[in-house]
Amino acid sequence: MRTISLALIGFGNVGKAFVRLLARKQTGLLEQDGLKFSVYGVATARHGMVIYPQGLAPEFLAGQIEQGAALDSLEGGQVFSGSVEEFIAKCPADFLFENTPVNYHTGQPAVNYLRMGLEQGMHVITANKGPVVHAYQDLSHLAAAKGLRFLFESAVMDGAPIFSVFREALPAARVQGFFGILNSCTNMILERMETGETLEQAIQYGQSIGITETDPSGDVDGWDAAVKVAALATVLMGQLLTPDQIDREGIRKITPAMVAEARTAGEKWKLVCRAGWEANQLVAKVAPERVLPDSPLFSVSGTSSFVQFKTDVLPGLGILESDPGPDTTAYGLLADMLNVLRRG
Repeated sequence: MRTISLALIGFGNVGKAFVRLLARKQTGLLEQDGLKFSVYGVATARHGMVIYPQGLAPEFLAGQIEQGAALDSLEGGQVFSGSVEEFIAKCPADFLFENTPVNYHTGQPAVNYLRMGLEQGMHVITANKGPVVHAYQDLSHLAAAKGLRFLFESAVMDGAPIFSVFREALPAARVQGFFGILNSCTNMILERMETGETLEQAIQYGQSIGITETDPSGDVDGWDAAVKVAALATVLMGQLLTPDQIDREGIRKITPAMVAEARTAGEKWKLVCRAGWEANQLVAKVAPERVLPDSPLFSVSGTSSFVQFKTDVLPGLGILESDPGPDTTAYGLLADMLNVLRRG
């Protein structure tokens, strides 16, 4: 049996879902792979930082979370009052999981957290898109130099295999372009507007069910979609892009009348993401488009996402994720860790 130690930076919905998932999978992973997991530290923005020198079993931590227990009240917990970087240095673990809010423009402070984790000898895994677009080469090179891994499957389309498909299952395939719906929140908003709701009413509904942030601008103005386009272009096409370099238009100008007009014509509005080569130049764009029934985007409903890739060996490869949530994002984190462990 091998015990794997974990440190968690960020403990919101995704972090908690990850611990619950790990608790559910613990018995099977112990039987199949001889792996046991232990949480040695948790750092949060709201509830401070706590180190557990003896480690906590995921099933115990998950149970305490469900009961509403404070992190610093758990067995052996030691409150840490330094910076997050100092917390990482004081909390040695095999894996550092970083799940803090995205910074579209710089990727910080997540980039520094991941760099610190690598420098301390940890594999680093994140669902944060910011470090992927702002520090992909830097963090990848540092990880390779130290014999470690920097993985981020959950950064785009939650737990759906995007990066790992090309990394593992499609050797030597070259991505020439892609298009799709990468922001599930705006997809849901536009669908609600088809029933007659205004943009504001649809946003309020999204907020009521926890899909839309209190400040919805990241979704509505296309920033979340743009950072995902940048991540795919950076990693899969070798073109270093940031969200600021994407031709970006959100859905604020879409009115109920425009939605009704499209519906009468048998079409739907979608916030479409695109990247591809035109006249030997990479063109990357996020903008609302009216799509026809014969488009693969037409039937992507609710909070689902879809992306179709064009490669030099496969002219059309589509991946659909239906109604994702924190649990699917958590699975992407788990899959990244298991891929590291199973490959030695």
